[in-house]
Amino acid sequence: MFVAVLEDDEYQAKVISLFLESAQHTFEIFGSGEAYIDSIQKKNFDLLILDWELPDTTGIEILKWIRTYLGWNKPVLFMTVRDSKEDIVTALEHGADDYMVKPVDRHEFLARINTLVRRVTSNRKHVDKIEYGGFIIYKSERKISHSGSVLNLTPKEYELATLLFESEGRLLPRLEILKTVWGIQAEINTRTVDTHISRIRKKLALEPKNGWKLSSIYHHGYRLERV
Repeated sequence: MFVAVLEDDEYQAKVISLFLESAQHTFEIFGSGEAYIDSIQKKNFDLLILDWELPDTTGIEILKWIRTYLGWNKPVLFMTVRDSKEDIVTALEHGADDYMVKPVDRHEFLARINTLVRRVTSNRKHVDKIEYGGFIIYKSERKISHSGSVLNLTPKEYELATLLFESEGRLLPRLEILKTVWGIQAEINTRTVDTHISRIRKKLALEPKNGWKLSSIYHHGYRLERV
């Protein structure tokens, strides 16, 4: 993989370098947000790693820039000493795919980054038929079936259901849903997402007794997971 690391602490930068080198990944390390943004605009990195506290900005501001200008398909890992639940939720809300608190274990670190890139790469591949616990998504036909029957979904319901399945187990912020499904670029006062989520839950019978749980995370978003 080709990894872009935003880390201004020399010791931490060296540790990350050793971890990545041990797995034969290539990488570049940047000590400022300005240099980082300049490079990730020009080069096609497979994974972006962000620290929180930086001399010229914050990791959250960089993350906002990434999601605004590079989209939502680029995997982003936050790696910082900040360990409060509020900080973790803030990072995830703004589009981080994962969050690790320093100091990190080498084996866990490498496993996490491999999982992130594998998930995104898998989602990018053109696979027409994908199965999720009894549900089958047919991408070329834009339909979803269950137990042999095609579900009656509107185009937006199909897109939302597909996004939920592809993000299984991950918190999906409302902002990401609005951007991906409706193309809305800013948080707005709307119940559009909530209404469609309610319809999806009912039409797909996403209930624990059927092996699925679609949870509302108050003020944050939704998470679909198997039970």
